[in-house]
Amino acid sequence: SDVYKRQNYAVQFVGNRYVYGGTSLTNGTDCSGFTMSVMAKFGVSLPHNSGAQSGCGKSITSSQMRPGDLVFFGKGGNIHHVGIYVGNGNMIHAPQTGDVVKISSINTEYRISQYAGAVRVY
Repeated sequence: SDVYKRQNYAVQFVGNRYVYGGTSLTNGTDCSGFTMSVMAKFGVSLPHNSGAQSGCGKSITSSQMRPGDLVFFGKGGNIHHVGIYVGNGNMIHAPQTGDVVKISSINTEYRISQYAGAVRVY
């Protein structure tokens, strides 16, 4: 299915560097640039802003999340981070300056405290 294609496409960029403001999957990207560029490959147009991306698509509960859905973080609705859910409580994301695209748990104490919802984009 298309959701697994998104996940499989995204995973090939693991290890590539984080660049603030970047949108290049190979030369460097930030979190929303990563999700924007991955989804563009599948004909989904997203803005280059995690808060704005949270308003795209259909809002879903955490129990409804499937691989390929977007997951958001930021206390009190002040969204500052987005990743692509890959199943088993994990997401692929571009974390922060000095880091690389990686797969991380969304179930850490910090991520649970910052969880701000999920959306399915078409």
